[in-house]
Amino acid sequence: MTPAQKSEAIEVLKEKFSQYDNFYITNTESLTVAQVSKLRRACFEKNVEMKVAKNTLIKKALESLNSEKYASVYDSLHGVTALMFSESPKEPAVIISSFRTDSKTEKPVLKAAFIGEDIFVGDDQLTSLKNIKTKNELIGEVIGLLQSPAKRVLSALLNYHENGATASADTAAETTEAAPEATAPEAPAADAAAPEAPAAE
Repeated sequence: MTPAQKSEAIEVLKEKFSQYDNFYITNTESLTVAQVSKLRRACFEKNVEMKVAKNTLIKKALESLNSEKYASVYDSLHGVTALMFSESPKEPAVIISSFRTDSKTEKPVLKAAFIGEDIFVGDDQLTSLKNIKTKNELIGEVIGLLQSPAKRVLSALLNYHENGATASADTAAETTEAAPEATAPEAPAADAAAPEAPAAE
């Protein structure tokens, strides 16, 4: 590779590292051409960009962007390296896990993953990465939590309205049935004798 080609490759890598907040560093050594093609196809279907690059070029690209930020990644740059760039923090982990199961192989091996500002080092981090919540999943959970109390309040209000209206109607009916009939007051008895007139002398 000529110096010009190296410079071009570094610029392409810098562009990818700047574009994505999440990238995985994997070892694809010993995979056949057919297996690598299958892996690339799986990445393409999930909107994950896969690039095989020399470790020295990857390190130079990262150093030129922010040497201190990516310092914890450098120790993982050894052997055959394939980078996976993704908007999703968990999709590459899902792809790697599924590929291993389908191909009955232990490759690709996860060397490291840079997620946002966090670094995950080692293949034993794959399960944790598969279970990371995406932004949309977290938003959905928050909305669900916010909606749950509101739904309970609305349900209580509806039950109160329906049951309260029924109870009021029943109470009114019972009151009407239990009320005594109004009767007109009796006239005073007319059997009292009028006083006798005095007898004439």
